[in-house]
Amino acid sequence: MKLITRDTDYSIRALTYIAKNSSRIITITELVKELDVPKPFLRKILQMLSLGGILNSRKGKNGGFELAKKPGSICLTDIMEIFQSKFKLSECLFKKDICPNINDCVLKTKIDKIESIVESKLKDITLASLIKS
Repeated sequence: MKLITRDTDYSIRALTYIAKNSSRIITITELVKELDVPKPFLRKILQMLSLGGILNSRKGKNGGFELAKKPGSICLTDIMEIFQSKFKLSECLFKKDICPNINDCVLKTKIDKIESIVESKLKDITLASLIKS
């Protein structure tokens, strides 16, 4: 199990670069050069971030990308959900049928508590906190 996937990792790198250079529009060519990421792969990531409301994109000669929100309001969980869906440590084994023990399962109760703690910690990590580091 990976907590952070490759897509999420590259999106965080792109977003931190864009946030550090927020006074101007950042082109995909500049990001490819700075991040050393294949252009088609990066284009897909940036499109998903735009669809997810994290980035604004501008087309045309002076086109590129800028943050759609302030860095302090973009949480790590926001980015993770775009590429990895909602944070979940575990799923019940019976995906099609609801487990008859779902209300009494001791393991599920403990896992739910751990998920809550981890999700809270991940929400504390904002883009602003990453660019300060």
